Amino acid sequence: MIKSMTGYGRAREQRGGRDITVEVRSVNNRYLDCTVKMPRAYIFAEDAVKSRVQKAVSRGKVDVFISVDSLGAEETVVSVNEPLAKAYISAFTRLRELGAGQGVREDFSVTDLARIPDVLTVTKAEEDLESISADLCAVLEDALAAYNTMRATEGQKLAEDILGRADTIETITARVEERSPQTVAEYREKLLAKMQEVLQSTTIDEGRILTEAAIFADKVAVDEETVRLHSHLSQLRDMLRGDAPVGRKLDFLIQEINRECNTIGSKCSDLAIARDVVDLKAEVEKIREQVQNIE
Repeated sequence: MIKSMTGYGRAREQRGGRDITVEVRSVNNRYLDCTVKMPRAYIFAEDAVKSRVQKAVSRGKVDVFISVDSLGAEETVVSVNEPLAKAYISAFTRLRELGAGQGVREDFSVTDLARIPDVLTVTKAEEDLESISADLCAVLEDALAAYNTMRATEGQKLAEDILGRADTIETITARVEERSPQTVAEYREKLLAKMQEVLQSTTIDEGRILTEAAIFADKVAVDEETVRLHSHLSQLRDMLRGDAPVGRKLDFLIQEINRECNTIGSKCSDLAIARDVVDLKAEVEKIREQVQNIE
């Protein structure tokens, strides 16, 4: 199933003591252009995020937004500076002994010790960067799943519209194929009438008329162009029914279809065929616009 290049997906999950939210959105672009916006503290995971996006998307301007909120104190560690604490305990003990000799009585507590600068230190826990990166990518996968579902839905609508227009082109092409031989017969009749009018009593060379009609028929023949049109439309249908990204191939194929329509228009001077060619080119242009949205 083909996918649109336009889509949006969002996922939110709590992992590893963090509340992680990922949003993915994209618009049309000739190539894949992925931009990741995330907190500076987690920038180490940017390459992993881009790698996951590249596996899921082949074309488009993709923006990934990641926000991370800590849920608790799991990221902090309180440690005791034991050498410093022992030194203070030893000093307090000595002061107590000296104070007791002078009639001074004063005790100290753990709370008093904890208030002393640098006895207790608070630091961030050592983070497992690979684990954090895996958590971010896991939430990203959920967002990409929603994003691709939306793109597939939109792609199905695009495919239905293009296939309908391809059927219209087939119908118009069939009219051109039916009308083209008639233009040769009409040209032969007009040529004969004109020669009769000009020559009047003179005998008309039937062979010359047949030669002129044959030259005209060769000049306005569009059989090759209509055959190629049918072939191109058949390829278009096959591409739209496949699962691989085909946006670039479709873009090239539409150029070829448009070229055949232009050739038919340049060969035919018949008013009815000229109108059909206008209709053909209008449908091709509408398909071209839709193809610009396909991955």
